[in-house]
Amino acid sequence: MLKINGRFWLDKDGEVYLGSGRVELLRMIEKHGSMHKAAKEMKMSYKAAWDRVNDMNTKATYPLTEKTTGGKGGGGTVLTAFAHEQIALFERFRELHGEFMNRFAAAGDDAVKLANLMSRSFLSTSARNQIVCTVKEIEIEEPKCTLTLTVDNQTELRATITKKSLADMGIETGSVVYAIIKSSDVLVGHLQHVKTNKVKLSNDLVGEVVKFQSYEDSVELVISVSSDLNIVAVADKIELSKLGLTNKAYISIDYDDILIGV
Repeated sequence: MLKINGRFWLDKDGEVYLGSGRVELLRMIEKHGSMHKAAKEMKMSYKAAWDRVNDMNTKATYPLTEKTTGGKGGGGTVLTAFAHEQIALFERFRELHGEFMNRFAAAGDDAVKLANLMSRSFLSTSARNQIVCTVKEIEIEEPKCTLTLTVDNQTELRATITKKSLADMGIETGSVVYAIIKSSDVLVGHLQHVKTNKVKLSNDLVGEVVKFQSYEDSVELVISVSSDLNIVAVADKIELSKLGLTNKAYISIDYDDILIGV
């Protein structure tokens, strides 16, 4: 199936300033404290590395690297504080670009679906999970409706809304909608833990933990359910540690905890 994709880099005055390769080179310089060693690890010549760094320094508001002298190795090259700021800026913009592309990638090779997505503004919401879906089926049981939503070829979600909301939003089979899920509404654990802690109708999925961020009292996890679907969940740190969670995680989301946006 065809899929929308796109490369990302930052230009300055119409020319490339920062891209994935250049940022990786800066990271290698930071790691080794040497342009020679960084070039070697990047499998490029010293001249090519020097040319790229010089080009970035010329375009940057402030220098990204500086020379050091003395020491056991006789000096080397290190990154400046401004370079670290620029790398962080690049990574944040690349993350936003990825979110942007992921929303449109849901259209696949369907030009009508893509036009539908592009004609609407992005939702502004505090919910971490905003998933583009297509309505596959609508079951009406007064006063509520259960929507079966296709996320990709591998994953379906079910959400419950009122019949009035269905009519007000003009949702019908084939409509493209957003499934909006707060990270705190995603229950994470082992299969048995998930089953015994749910009493409502729920979406039970399994995935791989691809990102783990620890805070004072909580843990944020990014769980890859399929190649096109990541779910962000927040769990209590103590409770999660008791479960002894591995890279494989079961997650459960109540039908009622999925909001629908158009």
